[in-house]
Amino acid sequence: MPRSRSGPGTTGPTSSSTSWTPVTVTTGYKTELIKPRKPWHGLADVELGTAEWGDWFNNQRLHTAIGDIPPHEHETNHYAHHQPRPAAGVNA
Repeated sequence: MPRSRSGPGTTGPTSSSTSWTPVTVTTGYKTELIKPRKPWHGLADVELGTAEWGDWFNNQRLHTAIGDIPPHEHETNHYAHHQPRPAAGVNA
């Protein structure tokens, strides 16, 4: 399945080449989810949309700084290649 730079409910492509701070995450959330999908029909709709957007942001969005792969995939690859070493004097 091809990966998309757009998240659930977005109106256009998203570039992840910038550093995401809490402010930019909130702005992106409002721009990509809240505004395009209004009017919302209640808190339950907002909560579900937020969960979907959070999943996309953390697990599916492509991030140019890490080779156009999703952050979750990058983290999985990192830990697969960097297993913690046992502490000195501990028999494994």
